[in-house]
Amino acid sequence: MEDLCKNSSAFTPVFRYMEGNAHSFGGNFNNKERISFFDHRNDNVDIPCGFFKKFPISNADRIAMENCKGVVVVSAIFNNHDKIRQPRGLGSKTLDSVCFFMFVDDTTLKGFHYHQLVSRKFQEYKIGAWRIVKVFSNYLYENPAMNGVIPKYLVHRLFPNSKFSIWIDAKLQLTVDPLLLIHALVVTENMDMAISRHPEFIHTMEEAMATARWRKWWDVDSLQAQMETYCENGLQPWSSNKLPYPSDVPDSSLIVRKHGSGSNLFSCLLFNELEAFNPRDQLAFAYVRDNMSPKLKLNMFDVEVLEQVAVEYRHNLKSFGTSFGEEGSKPFKRTKTATHDLLINTTCCSKCQNYLHEIWDEESHE
Repeated sequence: MEDLCKNSSAFTPVFRYMEGNAHSFGGNFNNKERISFFDHRNDNVDIPCGFFKKFPISNADRIAMENCKGVVVVSAIFNNHDKIRQPRGLGSKTLDSVCFFMFVDDTTLKGFHYHQLVSRKFQEYKIGAWRIVKVFSNYLYENPAMNGVIPKYLVHRLFPNSKFSIWIDAKLQLTVDPLLLIHALVVTENMDMAISRHPEFIHTMEEAMATARWRKWWDVDSLQAQMETYCENGLQPWSSNKLPYPSDVPDSSLIVRKHGSGSNLFSCLLFNELEAFNPRDQLAFAYVRDNMSPKLKLNMFDVEVLEQVAVEYRHNLKSFGTSFGEEGSKPFKRTKTATHDLLINTTCCSKCQNYLHEIWDEESHE
């Protein structure tokens, strides 16, 4: 792995990213504009990939991120939603060659102060293996989950000199050396990216219906609009015609990437969809993967593999103010509430009727 990271010829040249200033971090492109970037066989076209506003972190943290030149493991805790968990199973020299960065907002950092995990005397923080990067998130998105997808999907831009990365949700604890994980899931398989399949769903619409039913996203009307948009622009149910992709729905809590043209393009395109609709990345996953060109070399491994390399814990249930006796951050304002299911009274998704019929026909023949 060390030799591979030093071999720059093993990595394709970086993209030309669109630059400029906008009211939102991602530029807020409309559907027609976003679709126009899916075909990237012309390397001379600039790709929108966030950073239309400055990512608000300290200069010291920015320099540290630029100096991470091999493998980086990235996670994030916003709105004090999780506890920080130390990686296990590291090799004796892993910390010499692998960087660990945890992005947090002010609410989470106050929690660290309260539990005396970091000192208020210092401007740079480290907890175990993790370097803590404070993000001044009031300059980004109002929704903490949307701020979290910036390091999740734009890791190649935050760490421009890293060759490989692992994203791990803060609810997970990594239990395998990241170098072994990258070698097994990406390098040996000659893949751009590796991600687990969802343990239950294979069709995007199944995940969309579950998202509405279990209130994973509060604005059901926007979910309907998102699915209508995707069906109108080519989203199809999973079938054997999509092989070697074994599913349309991932468990995105762990993502292993080689920072090359395939995964970088996919990550940029997916981030643009998340800003356009919502941070539920599983809903846009297959739409971007199937429509982008060149195609992504993707290892969608079995969920049993995920269970062997990470341990999952519950999110924090209490708000910051309740937990620590201080005034926490302002809650995310919701203009609507989810009051009905995605398909109630069959009012949803007229443009997805063919998609739904294919799923139902398949189920009726099982």
